Amino acid sequence: MIREPDTSPFLGTKAIHNLRDYGGYAVGGGGRVKTGLLFRSGHHADASEDDLATVSSLNLRHVIDLRGNSERAKHSCRRADDFDAEVLYYDGETAGLSLAPHEEAASGGVDANEAHRAMVELYGRLPDREGLNWVLRRFFEALASGEGASLVHCAAGKDRTGIAVDLLHHLLGVHPDDAMHDYLLTNHSPRNEERIAHGMALMDGKYGAKDEAALRVLMGVDAAFLEAARRSVKERFGSTDMYLEQHLGVDAAKREAIKAQLVDA
Repeated sequence: MIREPDTSPFLGTKAIHNLRDYGGYAVGGGGRVKTGLLFRSGHHADASEDDLATVSSLNLRHVIDLRGNSERAKHSCRRADDFDAEVLYYDGETAGLSLAPHEEAASGGVDANEAHRAMVELYGRLPDREGLNWVLRRFFEALASGEGASLVHCAAGKDRTGIAVDLLHHLLGVHPDDAMHDYLLTNHSPRNEERIAHGMALMDGKYGAKDEAALRVLMGVDAAFLEAARRSVKERFGSTDMYLEQHLGVDAAKREAIKAQLVDA
């Protein structure tokens, strides 16, 4: 049975793509992930004044920027005058070749099939990226602090952000199918065609993708991509829980602190 996408978590914006609340899902054992505390998006470099007001209304205490230095320098996020959240980021690169993952996958010239294969392979490698792991550790530390709402983002808000959100959903006890549903919502975001067109304009002729079909693969998400990351984590570290504990510092106490902050019984 095909599950219809629920687009209600999206917030209306003009130039911050894919901004949405990723709470609200049922968790194993009862309860739900709280809403109004967990947000995700693409970068805010082109944010309008209305977009900045929308972000201000979220009362964020932490912004977790999963991008590397090169990406942040190229697309510096706009901030409202009253912005006072702590921005957490890695001082270095979190993706290969100083590119966002979808740009990296396009390197060398690809058609649609090659683009899909490249994205699957890239997702499989992302859990080994120490720069990304470094900032993911700070992401979970921020969540455990219980200081308030957070927003996690990367360049397009779909690959590194998708993995971060999937890991948190796993930790909280969200069913993998519900976590996958949230991941795939990127393909149904408001102004999605505009988002794709913007990304295509940036990549076309620059990173080697051969045609529109390939660019659409690179700008979208697919269940096979996230499953590749999930599979890679289990093959490399034994289980997702072991990866969280041994590599991201989420021990039993931190796990319970995060659950206490983010799950309504």
